[in-house]
Amino acid sequence: MDPRLQKRVQRYGWDKAAGAYEAGWKNSLADAQKELLRMAEATSGEHVLDVACGTGLVSLPLAEAVGPNGRVVATDISDKMVGSVQQAADARGLTRFDAYRADAEALDMVPDATFDLVTCALGLMYVSDTAKAMDEAFRVLKPGGRTVLAVWGERAKCGWAEVFPIVDARVRSQVCPLFFRLGTGSTLAHEMSMAGFVDIQTHRLTTDLPYPDDRMALDAAFVGGPVALAYDRFDEATRAVVHSEYIASIAAYRSENGYRIPGEFVVCRGRKRAERNPPAR
Repeated sequence: MDPRLQKRVQRYGWDKAAGAYEAGWKNSLADAQKELLRMAEATSGEHVLDVACGTGLVSLPLAEAVGPNGRVVATDISDKMVGSVQQAADARGLTRFDAYRADAEALDMVPDATFDLVTCALGLMYVSDTAKAMDEAFRVLKPGGRTVLAVWGERAKCGWAEVFPIVDARVRSQVCPLFFRLGTGSTLAHEMSMAGFVDIQTHRLTTDLPYPDDRMALDAAFVGGPVALAYDRFDEATRAVVHSEYIASIAAYRSENGYRIPGEFVVCRGRKRAERNPPAR
């Protein structure tokens, strides 16, 4: 896949999804984000970079944790996501919060050794060159700083995963052909080690994605998520077919109270040595 094409798809796709993102995913991602925040241990006065910030579900709690003496910079590939999180920060009176559109693989506006903490919550799966993104996270960390990354786990443990082949059967979504790679086995921890991080800790957690009815499950999968751009190109007849196929794929997780779709996450934390520690690549 052409990385430039993938970046355009990601940018415009998440612009499409921005307005519906929290309604579809805020509750479903809460366990992973809570675990990332726990492992991050952000404290008052720290400087934090949150990569692939989305609507700020991690960025904003981090800003509250570091307080008025700290600073948070949030980046995302989507202009609309960046605008949303900056607006939310301004509404909360967070004066030391800045959001920028930026590529995780090229944080050119950030000098070396700037941040105490770098986080990325469920964004690395969409990056075409994850090694380069981790190198950038390592570069912008101060010596002794830490990074905490969360990704989706193994495909077989994510009950919503059929949305990708369902969409790709109609149009190449170009989202990420290896979406679940980082969550398989010890892949994420290994790539962090290759980037130069040490003292790596891994937590794998399983959860359920709650949706009260078909409409909420469909909107999360198709309107507020990674296939939003491809879905936007479907006519009504095609949408009806993909809706039917997706509902069939998650039927086993339905009860009288709606859906509880299984999901798995992997959260890893690593540290940059206090002394100079070039990446091992």
